[in-house]
Amino acid sequence: MTSRAASRPRPVGTVTRGTTNPNRLRRMDRWIAAVHGAELRRATDPVAVDLGYGAAPWTAVELLRRLRTAAPRTRVVGVEIEPARVAAALPYEREGLVFRHGGFEIPVPGRPALIRAANVLRQYDEDEAAAVWERLCARLAPASDRSRGGLLVEGTCDEIGRRHVWVALGPEGPRTVTFAARLGSLDRPSDLAERLPKALIHRNVPGEPVHAFLRDFDRAWAAAAPYASYGARQRWIRAVRDLGTDWPVRDGAARWRQGEVTVAWEALAPRG
Repeated sequence: MTSRAASRPRPVGTVTRGTTNPNRLRRMDRWIAAVHGAELRRATDPVAVDLGYGAAPWTAVELLRRLRTAAPRTRVVGVEIEPARVAAALPYEREGLVFRHGGFEIPVPGRPALIRAANVLRQYDEDEAAAVWERLCARLAPASDRSRGGLLVEGTCDEIGRRHVWVALGPEGPRTVTFAARLGSLDRPSDLAERLPKALIHRNVPGEPVHAFLRDFDRAWAAAAPYASYGARQRWIRAVRDLGTDWPVRDGAARWRQGEVTVAWEALAPRG
């Protein structure tokens, strides 16, 4: 007789290294709460998926806490392709937080309002990552008269979350790219290049938009050097303000003060 477990489809994807640390994804979480909180509040069933949370469940626990500051009804599902990691996370389940075995198929009923995939796609080839984007976007809540639809946030950060770059996508595809950093850790904005997500990291070469953007960002940072006497934050704000004269910056000073800048995807999208 075939068991129920044996009859389940095999999860889609491969096991990651599983590296995780408390507060590693705080910059991404706070951005999501700020820019997507209203959508989560409006959602009939505000489910957020922490895809590939790793060897320990800290990121899922923290995601629930941070999203509920913006949308108190939010529920989080941690999804991991490694069964042992799911078993280890089960003691951390609570109201609003569960863990499930799965992968890019997203084993939750319905369509989630949010999928966060941090440090998951670095091991894939660029064309494979593009296919994963398409698959995950198809699982998002669709757009409606009241909503732009669900949000996929996919990106990469360093081991303790000081430097982070992510792409935000809706059901229709990529929308924006966000660069975020603990400003004291940067010599120049292009230091963030090492954290570009898979869709962009191999495109940081002359002739590609992301390379031109980081070059111009470094120039704006150098020009803003006199503001360094007021602190790295004021220098960053001035540099981003100047950068916005030539690049489609999508946010404002409230986010810049957090060490962030968000740019329209179309401006940085790979050529060819």
